[in-house]
Amino acid sequence: MAALLAALAHAPTHAAESEWAHNEGGRMRLVVTAGDRDGAYQGVLQIEPKRGWITYWREPGDSGIPPEVSIKPGSPFTIAGIDFPVPKRIDNGPVRDLGYDAPVTLPLTLQGPPHGEGGRLEAHVFIGICENICIPFTADFALDVSGDVEGEDALMIASARTRLPEKPSPAFRVAKAGRLADGKALSVDLVLPAAPADDLQVFVTGPTGDFAMEYRTLKTEPNGASLEIPLARLPEAGDPEGKTWRLLAISGGRAMETPLAFD
Repeated sequence: MAALLAALAHAPTHAAESEWAHNEGGRMRLVVTAGDRDGAYQGVLQIEPKRGWITYWREPGDSGIPPEVSIKPGSPFTIAGIDFPVPKRIDNGPVRDLGYDAPVTLPLTLQGPPHGEGGRLEAHVFIGICENICIPFTADFALDVSGDVEGEDALMIASARTRLPEKPSPAFRVAKAGRLADGKALSVDLVLPAAPADDLQVFVTGPTGDFAMEYRTLKTEPNGASLEIPLARLPEAGDPEGKTWRLLAISGGRAMETPLAFD
């Protein structure tokens, strides 16, 4: 990855940048590179809250609004995916939020015309941005995905992807997950890359509004921990397990996100 970033920093590429949209809590913009031969495009939504303001992760917690990016009808693009860097737990009295209290760059994957054709990208973005209260921040962006620019944009997009949670690996993963018999919590066995740290955080998310930030440690091992995670609504047989339900673990300066498959 380091070699790729270095090369991108000195190579021209094709990219399009929108103007910054502003409101009282901060600013945001879109940046999109040119597509490949299959019409795959990489981009980012940059969000810069002002000092003292926050914006939100894909599951905002007790309050807030998750980011939404939609393509306007008639534009020859679709959103294939939006990714989120590791969020921060932000407590304000009894309210528990998951989000960002500093500038954040959300990687986007789009599908559109094949390389060389380009096109006009028209998108609507809706985010929540909060200080003492939450306010909606909306903006319409229109940009022509064409034109030569220096490699800073491609570097910034590639760099944003290095800030995403890592994928499961033999050393950092969920070994087992299941529903407890009493129907009030999940049981999760984690394999960790080091001894369970005091800063271990675990977030479980399901369908919109289903999330857990608290857990009870049942057992620790040199490279693992067994947890009990209360949830207001447990996954049911009809839930698309492994797709809707996910777990994010943060420990020792590393973060890993994985779908959950239940016993």
